[in-house]
Amino acid sequence: MVYVQLENLSSADPPYKSVAALNCVILGCANIWDIERAYETFEAMKEKFGLTPDIHSYNALLHAFGKLKKTEEASNVFQHLVSLEDVKPNATTYSLLVDAHLVNRDPKAALAVLDEMVDVGFTPTKETLKKVRRRCSRESDFDSDEKLQSLCKRLNLRMGGETRRELLYNIEYSAEY
Repeated sequence: MVYVQLENLSSADPPYKSVAALNCVILGCANIWDIERAYETFEAMKEKFGLTPDIHSYNALLHAFGKLKKTEEASNVFQHLVSLEDVKPNATTYSLLVDAHLVNRDPKAALAVLDEMVDVGFTPTKETLKKVRRRCSRESDFDSDEKLQSLCKRLNLRMGGETRRELLYNIEYSAEY
């Protein structure tokens, strides 16, 4: 409905065109799990509206793909973004790609993205690092966990304990008293 209204406004006199409004539509589609509409809106931004997607447009699309475990598509969007001249990835872009790999239960790929993020000059948030650490723990990927710990040391970041969370995660529920 919102998309149709924006399309009508773009052909009004004077025309109203907004990249930010279309980004909201893409994020809204992601939040209701409608990846097709999110991608159609992203494509329509260039074709129908004549607007150039900004970094927030790409981030919204990455969020949509990552949320639905479409990691390959998210990686393709990221590779396309990296190849562009006028739009460059930011820290949020890398974090969204890490999240996409974590949703797909792939801590090794998430670590590779974190390494690339650090190489480019961005510092991952503690929240992102904790997500990766939790995924390593749940997948019993101790090698990746060690790599993550060394990355934290390189960045002079001190990770807090996950003892409480691990206790809750490892509780065995049974009907026996």
